[in-house]
Amino acid sequence: MTQQMGEWAGDFGRAYTNRNAMSLQRMDVMYKELYGVTRKEMNCMFLDNFDKQIRILEVGSNIGLQLRLLQQTGFKNLHGIELQPYAVELSRHSTKNINLIQGSAFDIPFKDGFFDFVFTSTLLIHISPNDIGLVLSEIYRCTKKYIWCFEYYADTYTEVEYRGHKDLLWKTDFAKLFLNQFHDLRLVQEKHFKYLGNDNVDTMFMLKKGD
Repeated sequence: MTQQMGEWAGDFGRAYTNRNAMSLQRMDVMYKELYGVTRKEMNCMFLDNFDKQIRILEVGSNIGLQLRLLQQTGFKNLHGIELQPYAVELSRHSTKNINLIQGSAFDIPFKDGFFDFVFTSTLLIHISPNDIGLVLSEIYRCTKKYIWCFEYYADTYTEVEYRGHKDLLWKTDFAKLFLNQFHDLRLVQEKHFKYLGNDNVDTMFMLKKGD
């Protein structure tokens, strides 16, 4: 277990889950306040043309908010994997017809290409640069076709102090990391979302295998 996994699987991660527990409505308000656009509107920019029956996995699903939002917009075949046992317990109480399991992004317990679509939402930012390649490999291995991510952005790897802690949060060009590691991936779409209140930027991007 990495240092970061120990923190997120324990009391530190439990406190994070409690701080971020909210309704879908509150999440959209929060996104609107941060970026001037809701998460639902962001998703529509990338997902409107996808078949609602495709098999989707979220890596780092926490309490299942992103999966519930996808379900609300019509997606049917939804799965999540989350390291923090407490978050998994909460997510199972707040979701219906979504397959949620406790597990690690370093060892996703599904066959190669099992999913049509694998995504993360501020998960990669919590993986050490020393270990990120292993997580990218697992995400790549499990998807048949698409990878979709929403993460903090920077031109180069930059550590960010998180609530007074170091070695827990980083930002970089995660799309470029994927493209450099897997040469059959291509960038389908990318959009940067600048914070309204400061100069920080987050990125949403879609990658596709082959073609």
